[in-house]
Amino acid sequence: MESSYSYSSQNPIVTVIALIILVIDVIALWKIFVKAGVPGWHSIIPILSTYDLCKIALKDSVGLFTVLCILFPIVLIYPCLKLANAFGKGTGFGICLFLFSFIAYPILGFGDAEYYGPQ
Repeated sequence: MESSYSYSSQNPIVTVIALIILVIDVIALWKIFVKAGVPGWHSIIPILSTYDLCKIALKDSVGLFTVLCILFPIVLIYPCLKLANAFGKGTGFGICLFLFSFIAYPILGFGDAEYYGPQ
């Protein structure tokens, strides 16, 4: 008996929306990196962007947190909280960076937030 369900078909509108969000996030991350004095093109290289994100958010243990964030994405909450602090934002914004990055990264990148350095 054959199944009538097809798992390979996707809604093209959802795919286009996801790609648009991805492009906006990469551009926003590019602008965040530039504000922090890191070359913007680092935002398009996955592991390098994670390393630089940890570098601009944390004072020390950058390499350790980069590896942990890659292996266990839940660990990314700590660098997100620290990134919010580095831009003068509070804990609530750091949680928003972790949960709703597609909203919070453009706010940091395109907004008037200034980079103060790791806190």
